[in-house]
Amino acid sequence: MATFRALRTGSRGRGRGWAERDASRVANPSLAGEGASGNVAAGSSLAADTEKLYFDSYANLGIHQEMIQDEERTCAYRDALMRHAERIRGKVVVDVGCGTGILSIFAARAGARKVYAIDASDIAIHAQQVVQANGLADVITVLHKRVEEVELEEKADVLVSEWMGYMLLYETMLPAVITARDRLLKPGGLILPSHATLFIAPVSCEDRFEDGTAFWRDVHGIDMSALVPLAKRCYFSDPCVESITAEHVLGDPAVVKRIDCATVTEEDLQLVQADFSSKSMIVSPLTGFAFWFSVEFNDHPTTLPSHNHAQPPAASPAAATPAAAVTEIDGAAVAAAAAAAGTAGACGVGGEGGAGETADAMVTDSVVLSTAPEDPPTHWMQTVLYVGEMYPVHQDDVISGHVSIAPNKECNRFLDIDLSYKTPTTTGSKTFIMR
Repeated sequence: MATFRALRTGSRGRGRGWAERDASRVANPSLAGEGASGNVAAGSSLAADTEKLYFDSYANLGIHQEMIQDEERTCAYRDALMRHAERIRGKVVVDVGCGTGILSIFAARAGARKVYAIDASDIAIHAQQVVQANGLADVITVLHKRVEEVELEEKADVLVSEWMGYMLLYETMLPAVITARDRLLKPGGLILPSHATLFIAPVSCEDRFEDGTAFWRDVHGIDMSALVPLAKRCYFSDPCVESITAEHVLGDPAVVKRIDCATVTEEDLQLVQADFSSKSMIVSPLTGFAFWFSVEFNDHPTTLPSHNHAQPPAASPAAATPAAAVTEIDGAAVAAAAAAAGTAGACGVGGEGGAGETADAMVTDSVVLSTAPEDPPTHWMQTVLYVGEMYPVHQDDVISGHVSIAPNKECNRFLDIDLSYKTPTTTGSKTFIMR
């Protein structure tokens, strides 16, 4: 679920405008999966306008096609539902933000006795047609309303939702899932996905950096290089949603936020902050920092091991908060986990650990959907914050910093991002708004 931003802005490196699908999410925190479903926090005209854009965008079939055609995404959910068939068979399932109803149909095929497909967008009208065409009207009930308006005759045993936005948190849809969990799910019910992890890593994207400034160095034989500083400010002022490769990544990723969907609260999402530190594996200039995420579909709690090693607090005052401590991921452990998965794709079954976990501590026998640069591409791609300059970095140089992420005060679908960073040769900071 990450198309609203592309539709709204036609953002660079996205291949689509976020208002197309992300507009749906930005305006409505309760949009999940393919559709929309409640928890609106209006307040300003911007929020109200974005709210309408959000719902309107999710009525656009092209958005749903884009998501469903993302094979990594779709088959991860399919495989997760089938893998948990024993927990689903004969049970009640809630699909928050059902969109076209595809996840609800997967749940029905996994043996659900009853599925409630919830979506506030007009796509729900068409989801009902899809359900009927597949002969599942007696199993799946489509509810065209916001999740906070839904009342069920019985509590659900399973909650499924595709709520993830760009860099995991964009569009602020997770609060809708929290609302559904607290109101509609039985205690101890299964939540899919069960866990989510947001990562940050330093990157070197020299070619893209040059793309943003090279044009102004010589225009029809005219030296316009005086505009290069302005070009840098314009080109790199916003987060860029784009695909990078593992070759762009300078060092091991660090965990920014680990979310347990069974216990997370809306308050937990009001400020996500972390210190990070990574040792460069190559000689290449630092151009920015990339975010990506993974989600796990487990039917049991995942506990982080006791040997996690927190990074020392940064100089930032906010870093004094214990929750800001972040650990660097062990690259060898990540590789071992990937090998244990037995597949390079996100739809594979395998393990993925939390911060600092070793291979033997990671969860096994779970479906993992990853948007990491080394994994098959997804419609989420990666989100890159360019620092606006190229800073020299040598092998084994430590790149550290602090990042904080919060819902934008005027429109809670947007994100305010504060980044500070340090290398052996420079120290800097930058503020971004992800619109």
